[in-house]
This record gives sequence, structure tokens and C-alpha cells, in this order.
Amino acid sequence: MADPFPAWVEALEARHTKTLSFAEVRRALQALSSLYVRRGERLAEGEALGTAGKRAAFALFYGPLHFLAVREIVRALGAGRPAPREILDLGCGTGAAGAAWALEAGPRVAVAGIERSGWAASEARFTFARLGLRGDARRGDIRDAALPGRGGGIVCAFVVNELPEDARASLLERLLAAGRLGARVLVVEPIARGVAPWWPRWSEAFRGAGGRADEWRFPAALPPLLAQLDRAAALDHRELTARSLWLPPTS
Repeated sequence: MADPFPAWVEALEARHTKTLSFAEVRRALQALSSLYVRRGERLAEGEALGTAGKRAAFALFYGPLHFLAVREIVRALGAGRPAPREILDLGCGTGAAGAAWALEAGPRVAVAGIERSGWAASEARFTFARLGLRGDARRGDIRDAALPGRGGGIVCAFVVNELPEDARASLLERLLAAGRLGARVLVVEPIARGVAPWWPRWSEAFRGAGGRADEWRFPAALPPLLAQLDRAAALDHRELTARSLWLPPTS
């Protein structure tokens, strides 16, 4: 079966450059990257996605970049086998993380996204459809989401750091409880330590529950559009880097 990723990136380019030039997308990507690094703001809300250029840059660049990173992590962990029955993508953004896991797990896996941004939820639905997945995304608060148990998968990619501390502590307990019920849980965050002072506590909790914590560096084989944007915005993604927490399915 052919990899649907290149066709998805081409569809994203067609979708988001109808009214924007490459230079406009490049400038928006630089602004978005600077905002995220400087202030750690949530990329799916408010100022971070407040213009068409920033939304296009996020969809065209960060969505596919996150897809590639999560796909490599899923492969390294063997998280696609046995295949989960369904995957819940909490704070799904454009749906990249849930889609990457679902594609590795096989065509029968359904993916559902929950996202506070209506624009991002719409993009996630586009992602699932273009990648040939059975999936849907809705606008909602991940703090209220019902989590699957045995046979299900839960992914939180690049979202836990954006939660208030009380919501983050509550989510940790809920994820661990879902793991005890038989769900498999994958958390992915940037590798920069300053971004997530809560990471050691979460790592200890996941290890104590029978899981693992990892840091990853993978060679980056970016498609032409991402490579061009990466160079033009002076970003330098020669490697895909991330760290993860993983709770495997219980027997």
C-alpha cells in the first residue's frame, strides 16, 4: 500500500496557498515559530493562529512535522501492534498525531479528535479524510473527554504542556486510570527541558505504572515543501526530535 503522506502534504499545499504566496507563508511561519518558542503559547488558539498566514503555516509545516515525528515514535515503540480498536487524540490540532498512529496500526482503526479550536478541528477532519482514515474531530475540552479503556489508545501530542497545572495533574491521574483499565497511552512533547518542568513527575508516574519514558532523535527526510519552508524560515530540522511517555496495553 502506498504511503498517503506525500499526497496529504500536496493537498495541504493546494488548500492553504490559494490566496497566500510562499513568501507570506514563510513570514508567518517565522512569526509562529518565534511566538511559540518565546512565549510557549497554545498553537491552536488566539494570537498564535490569529491570521490566515499563521494558520496556513501551522497546517503546512507543523502538522506534517508532527506526523513524521509521531510515526517514527510509534514504529520505535511497536505501538501499532496489537492494533488498538480506536485512538482518541486529545488536543488533536490538525489531527497529525492520531492519524500517524492510526495509519501504523492498520485500516480498521478509527481515530477521534478533540480540540478547543474550531478551525483546527476542521483541519483534523480534512486530515483524516485525505489520509483515508475512519475518523472525526469535534470541538471540545479535553478535560471533559471520556477516555477509552481496554482496546483503546490515547495520544496527547504537544498539548500537555499547554494545560493549567490543575488540569495537567488531573489529566495525569485520568490517563493512568485509563491505563489500568487496559488502554494504551502515548504522550509526546518537545525535547527542550525548559518547556516542561512537570516532565520528571510524569515520567516517574508512567514508569511506576509499567510504562517507559524516552527521548528520540530521528533523521529527517522532509518532503520538498517542508524542506523549502524549513530553509526559508531558517529553522534547521535536520533531525526530528521529541520525547515520549508510553503505557503499553495490559495483558
